[in-house]
Amino acid sequence: MNLTEYSAFDGLGLAGLVARGEVSPRELAQTAAAAIEKANPVLGAVVETYPDRIADLDETTLGDGPFRGVPFLIKDVFGHEKGRRIEFGSRLCKDMVALADTNLMVLLRNAGVNNLGRTSAPEFSMAATTEGELYGNCSTPWKQGYSAGGSSGGASAAVSAGVVPLAHSSDIGGSIRIPAAMCGVVGFKPSRMRVSLGPVVDEVGWGWSLNFAQTRTMRDAAAMLDAISIPAVGDPFVIPKPAESYAALTERAPKPLRIGIVLDKILGVAPDPEVAAAVRQTGERLAAVGHHVEIASVSTGGVDLSRTTRDLFFFDFDNRLDGYGKRSGLKPGPDTLEPAIWSIYQRAKEITPARFTAAWSDANTARRALGAFFSKFDVWLSPTTPGVAEPWGRYGLSRPGVDFDSIGEAIFAPVTQYTIVHNLMGTPAISLPLVMHPSGLPIGVQLAGRPADDHVVLQLARVLEQEMPWGKRMPPLHVSRM
Repeated sequence: MNLTEYSAFDGLGLAGLVARGEVSPRELAQTAAAAIEKANPVLGAVVETYPDRIADLDETTLGDGPFRGVPFLIKDVFGHEKGRRIEFGSRLCKDMVALADTNLMVLLRNAGVNNLGRTSAPEFSMAATTEGELYGNCSTPWKQGYSAGGSSGGASAAVSAGVVPLAHSSDIGGSIRIPAAMCGVVGFKPSRMRVSLGPVVDEVGWGWSLNFAQTRTMRDAAAMLDAISIPAVGDPFVIPKPAESYAALTERAPKPLRIGIVLDKILGVAPDPEVAAAVRQTGERLAAVGHHVEIASVSTGGVDLSRTTRDLFFFDFDNRLDGYGKRSGLKPGPDTLEPAIWSIYQRAKEITPARFTAAWSDANTARRALGAFFSKFDVWLSPTTPGVAEPWGRYGLSRPGVDFDSIGEAIFAPVTQYTIVHNLMGTPAISLPLVMHPSGLPIGVQLAGRPADDHVVLQLARVLEQEMPWGKRMPPLHVSRM
């Protein structure tokens, strides 16, 4: 199988070849490794590969789920697979090893994916671009030297370039959807606690963070959600789930929905006119197939969301990094942390419990104010990001002058304005690559639904996959073109 043939299939397509005996998992792994070797010098998407999962693959170790034998990559964050390196994109954690499997990793193995290695991420996933001192910068496959987004930039770039059909990603403020928008792939963030975060933690980022995958097709996204949305013993709560599978529901169009278009400057950022036009175009297409679409407005209830999230995200951050330092044998400092993270580490010591609980109260106010949108509408329609990918250097953690006080306005707000609100609310949201910008870069359009309405978001996204198809678009930096 050559790279052109390989990269034409989505995950379920490759799994079908394996099931029919037309290709072996080992052959797929070796083809994916060839794709990594060809693309990585240009993209910087993969930081490590596992020889025991490629040429030395024992196929009996693969699960029998819907993605059996499909090449997969895990993001360099949190530490999901026991015994593998986990470095969080940080020199502080260089060569650190994960101590236990997560529930997610167990479910991914059961799904049948073959995890070949790690994708790049910014330091501690605290940037909306994947640039860093440890492994360098990751480029969108649409334009060399332009950001792949963050923090799941390596995953999105690898999927967009045809290196793998799907890859693990995580999202605390937009880290699945932002890189999906900048790389032109599908980035779905499920509802809060749809995917277990155990057994080490109950709710990463105080409930704002969760895991899923980047995909190229809606059927892969739905099948993956079925595979990994299985509650585990000890999970703090379990949310409602439809009686039918997400895969089955996604193939059916939803009932007529009330859809609100959100173009407000939630964090003070005006969307690019071409991006706003793409959202309106999407709304027109949805109205044409029977949905009610109108312009809507939202409010944070007067809460300064940048300040609130800063105090929530970085409360106890210093202790967390001290713990990593004990494991790696290194100490937090300007030689092991990028400038912005070093500033955050030092200032995190000043966030008292009283300041944290005040931020928690503000988040509750903002959540309820924003959530009022869903008393009138079924679906939120907005840009994923206010603009498209920009050259490296704009939002990196080493950008001069970026510190604890300015990180929200300088790095988060210009990119996360439309994504972070759904982490706050716990609502399911997806970025779809529906329209291309005149610059030749993809535009991400975001859909979101009420908490636990993952199936509604997937159904509507599938309608748009048919109405505004993206499957035949191919970036210039694609493995079939290199």
